[in-house]
Amino acid sequence: MIETKPIYEVRQISDLRDMLNSSIEIFKDKTLFLVKDEAGGPYRPISYEEYGRDVNAFGTALLSMGLRDKKIAVIGENRYEWAVSYMSVVNGVGVIVPFDKELPKEEIEYLVETSGVSCIIYTEKYKEIFQNLREKAPSLTCFINMDLEEDEEKQYSFNKVIERGKQLLSDGNEEYIKAEIDRDAMKILLFTSGTTGMAKGVMLSHNNIATNMMAMCSMVNIVPSDTFFSILPLHHTYECTCGFLTPIYRGASIAYCEGLKYILKNLEEAKPTVFLAVPLIFESIYKKIWRQAKKTGDDKKLAMGIKINSGLKRIGIDLSKKLFHKIHELMGGNMRLLISGGAAIDPEVVKGFRNMGIPMLQGYGLTECSPIVGLNPDIMPKDAAAGVPLPGVEVMINNPGEDGIGEIIVRAGSVMLGYYNNKEATDKVIIDGWFHTGDLGFIDENNYINITGRKKNVIITKNGKNIFPEELEFYLNRIDFIAESMVWGKMDAVSGETYVHAQIRPDSESIEEYFGSQVSDEEIEKLIQDEVDKVNNSLPFYKKIRKIYIKKEEFAKTTSKKIKRHLEIPVN
Repeated sequence: MIETKPIYEVRQISDLRDMLNSSIEIFKDKTLFLVKDEAGGPYRPISYEEYGRDVNAFGTALLSMGLRDKKIAVIGENRYEWAVSYMSVVNGVGVIVPFDKELPKEEIEYLVETSGVSCIIYTEKYKEIFQNLREKAPSLTCFINMDLEEDEEKQYSFNKVIERGKQLLSDGNEEYIKAEIDRDAMKILLFTSGTTGMAKGVMLSHNNIATNMMAMCSMVNIVPSDTFFSILPLHHTYECTCGFLTPIYRGASIAYCEGLKYILKNLEEAKPTVFLAVPLIFESIYKKIWRQAKKTGDDKKLAMGIKINSGLKRIGIDLSKKLFHKIHELMGGNMRLLISGGAAIDPEVVKGFRNMGIPMLQGYGLTECSPIVGLNPDIMPKDAAAGVPLPGVEVMINNPGEDGIGEIIVRAGSVMLGYYNNKEATDKVIIDGWFHTGDLGFIDENNYINITGRKKNVIITKNGKNIFPEELEFYLNRIDFIAESMVWGKMDAVSGETYVHAQIRPDSESIEEYFGSQVSDEEIEKLIQDEVDKVNNSLPFYKKIRKIYIKKEEFAKTTSKKIKRHLEIPVN
């Protein structure tokens, strides 16, 4: 096991309050947030100092409402009020419980009761759900609506709560400001939106998050002139730690995207420098770039530009912005770094963006690890790998086979405290201090982590051969006519052998370009089958895809865009 050495010096912080206060002191008047007061309106800047005042006021008011050491949930789209809520609660009130904004009503109700939440902070969309929960969840006594202008009988206005907090501070109330921070206690409770349908509450501390941020920033240079583009849901640890807390730590700014439909519009408006997303988003943008180039007949010109630029870069000349001006403008004009996480990304996409002058890195992490385990350093990335272990993070391969592949296990200060009220589940994954990720992979000679798949997804044939669905999905998703796919194994009742099946959603744009507007289901299926046959020709016999199912609608996914496999495997 090789210990990773830091590349960049970082400011030491003991906890998130220390992080926020020191950042406010250093970057006081600098813009922290770019927000929109109305849909489609201009971005409005909010400074570090203004954010700090709102956090202290909101936290002071929450304490005055009897919420010390209580669990407080927050739910809604990415917005300033969410950021104030999270930081206020975690820095001196109680335990923050971020809820997935895409959860159905029944699951939200279940999580409220399971976690014992006392207060819920929400957007107008969820008003009815929580008002109906009053009798079902006796612990839930406080309701704060982010969109309410005035207090009502059964719910508070978010802005009015801040106003009361500011008055309390003005009157000399320092209860919140002087609250002690226990850096090792559970202060964040995150319910994983798992692909198996079983959500578990991950308990994290200030120390977990602070340790992870410092280690991550020692491998990638984040600077105060950066503006992060926030599009992934904030309840997800990847976006929360890397896209929300890290910019605050490093003195950068955050611009909130209005939604997936507005990515290109908001990129143009905010002109960000750093964009965090999942592979599905980056791969979609990359496909659109090439599809547009083919439409206009510029695909050969684009390929030649990449070849020329790559050669010139080797002698220190970079013509990226000149050769790929339109692509840079598409990304806002100032983009200097794309970071992909949440799943493995096609190395060709990483390489492609870099060749166009927009560097991309990928990392590897889990909610239980706060979340980053490994990251490609910005000075020495390896496109096909998930990255090297962060400084201070130990990674080993448990029970490797002859091919070196085994389960990835992790030991670090960023590993969770455990699963909430679930010692049995905790003891299954944290053994002798090592967290068992459930991911399979190997570590190469240069200490890079390479992921091959999920342990629970592996298809095992009658002869004991291992097939990783993720590998086959990677090959399928590279096909122009395929938008996404899901592979699994199905046992044949007669032979007892397990064969590979795949469910495939065609890419409607590519299909329409190929056939025109009129195309039958049979023609689509034949085209896809022909492409799958080409993939099969390059695979060993036991890995060949025996049956395909065409799916017209999108797969059911978690908010981090992972397919919920348990919901998608066809019954027949």
